[in-house]
Amino acid sequence: MSFWNTSDGNEIEKNDNYDAGGGFLEPIPEGTSALAAITEAGWAEDTNKNRYVLLKWAILAPEEYKSRMLPHKLWIGDDEDPQAKDGAKKRDKAKRMLAAIDTNAGGKLLASDKMPDDLALTKCLANKQMVIKIMEWEQTDRATGDIIRGNWVGAVSPKVSAAELPAAPAPKERTTSKSQTGGRGRVDDDEIPF
Repeated sequence: MSFWNTSDGNEIEKNDNYDAGGGFLEPIPEGTSALAAITEAGWAEDTNKNRYVLLKWAILAPEEYKSRMLPHKLWIGDDEDPQAKDGAKKRDKAKRMLAAIDTNAGGKLLASDKMPDDLALTKCLANKQMVIKIMEWEQTDRATGDIIRGNWVGAVSPKVSAAELPAAPAPKERTTSKSQTGGRGRVDDDEIPF
């Protein structure tokens, strides 16, 4: 069997077009509590080389959101979020959030009393389960005028079993918009505290 055969033994055809399917996922409803684990943790940069910590959460429960990924920016470094009205206040909130995440993961970052590097973030936070409270943002994309929506992590707390999670709230009614871009496009996230 060739490397280019599919799992059922068929040959993959030469084609310069491919559509993986899928599409836009509605945001998870505001206030949903989910059991989640950080799959990636490290420093990242925006297009202007401003540095922030980027965490990627994998939802483990409730079942209807299992395997969804949720990125989480924490502006904790020397660079302030260029979108923030008060960058210092946003940094303080982000540090408090990171401290709570670290405490739920064992507290090793706080114990070191140093700014964490990529290795420390990954070693101390990856694969540690905890409960996150998922919030929703909605705004008008400045470039297109479309309504865009997404999620952010509003709170963290210690791990509980999936059975102990509160029921997910029902999605709120939506007004119609030109399109839903699923977070693509320019977003002014100043109202998102992290």
